[in-house]
Amino acid sequence: MTIGTLNFSMLDPMMRFIKKSTFSSFLLFFSAAMALILSNSPANNYVQWFLNQSIGFTFGGFALEKSLLLWINDGLMSIFFFVVGLELKREILAGELSVPRNVLMPIVGAVGGMLIPALIYLAFNYGGSAEVIRGWGIPMATDIAFALGVLYLLGPRVPIQLKVFLTALAIMDDLGAVLIVAIFYTSEISLLNLTIGGIILGLMFTLNKLGVRRVLIFAILGIGGVWLATLLSGVHATVAAVLAAFAIPADRKINKTNYLNNIKQLAAKFKTANKAEQEMYLLSSEEENIIGEIKRISKASISPLQRLERNMHGLVVYLVMPIFALANAGVVIDSNWLQMIGSPVAMGVSFGLLFGKIIGIYGLCILGLKLGWYEMPDGFNKSMILGVSCLAAIGFTMSLFITALAFENPVYIEQAKMGILMASMVSGLMGYLILKRATSHKNRFFSSSKNVVATEGGEEVLEKQNA
Repeated sequence: MTIGTLNFSMLDPMMRFIKKSTFSSFLLFFSAAMALILSNSPANNYVQWFLNQSIGFTFGGFALEKSLLLWINDGLMSIFFFVVGLELKREILAGELSVPRNVLMPIVGAVGGMLIPALIYLAFNYGGSAEVIRGWGIPMATDIAFALGVLYLLGPRVPIQLKVFLTALAIMDDLGAVLIVAIFYTSEISLLNLTIGGIILGLMFTLNKLGVRRVLIFAILGIGGVWLATLLSGVHATVAAVLAAFAIPADRKINKTNYLNNIKQLAAKFKTANKAEQEMYLLSSEEENIIGEIKRISKASISPLQRLERNMHGLVVYLVMPIFALANAGVVIDSNWLQMIGSPVAMGVSFGLLFGKIIGIYGLCILGLKLGWYEMPDGFNKSMILGVSCLAAIGFTMSLFITALAFENPVYIEQAKMGILMASMVSGLMGYLILKRATSHKNRFFSSSKNVVATEGGEEVLEKQNA
């Protein structure tokens, strides 16, 4: 069964992602609010002292030591990017990103939504210092959890195609962010450590091809090898997390047909197995063995990639992202807050996010429609694309992450955070109102005494019912 050009079976993994991401947006909002409250309270000094505590280890002549804040940004966020990598690989192999017709419009929108915000930021900060210029990547990001959370508030009136479009757009945005971090936000590179990381990553891909499916082996090589070597090389460790995710096996030991046949055989054995004397409470050893075999083949019928993605989503959305927001979203609002808002950095970030995303995503998507690169998806209209473009301007998590990489000067960091928070709040409200009106208008069409007989460019063409 299909909706427009989308197949239900292909939507299943993306829908699981959407449900968890929308729910987590409320926790993210709470964490961000707490960060703001703590930053402007007497507790701020204690919070900053705690985040700047040095944590590390020494092994022989080797020592690795970082502040707690850097461990959060380099370590915990690597878990976030690892899950992003798993989602990207799954979508490329068997999801929305595997069908060119379904991804061309989100790709065009994502390119515009990254390029235009960066140019707007540079326009506001033309002639600034080298450090200020480095902030051009901040307004390029989209926070998928918050964006989908706003869609969730609109309820069932939002068509599933719109949620899929926003998710695909954000996935492409995440991929762009990973590339930007890898290329532009790295320190001095140690070729030795980078080579070691590359060799271990190659070993992970080789083991994948050889049929190794033990997640523990990939975890040891990924964390103790690729991630650590990349961290020491100067390339940001989150890039290693994405690369390691792509080395995780996506195929199964047992296919669906063999799994079903094995389950039928084991079920038949279980019926005829020797029963325990206290059958109500206990199983016989034979019954236990059969259940154990069912568990083994059930595990083997799910790919390591899918198991990891499912098991780690909760960790990311309920722990990693809230902790990151709590540690990074705080802004000290003092008597100079108007001056802070009017600074080139804050203006570049806020205008880049808000107007850059709208112009980039909406403008390029509509241009592609006019040029015939793709067709308007079923159930869409131009107002919906405009609303999604506004939601994509909610930068939050990724924008805060790039802020920490781009700036060392705390003044610039505070200014960028102010711009991110302002743009995210305004764009979230705008997107909600636009989509509420667009979807309500659409629902009135379908509930009236008129019939939709055609769509042209996503706008409904109506015909009155015959008496």
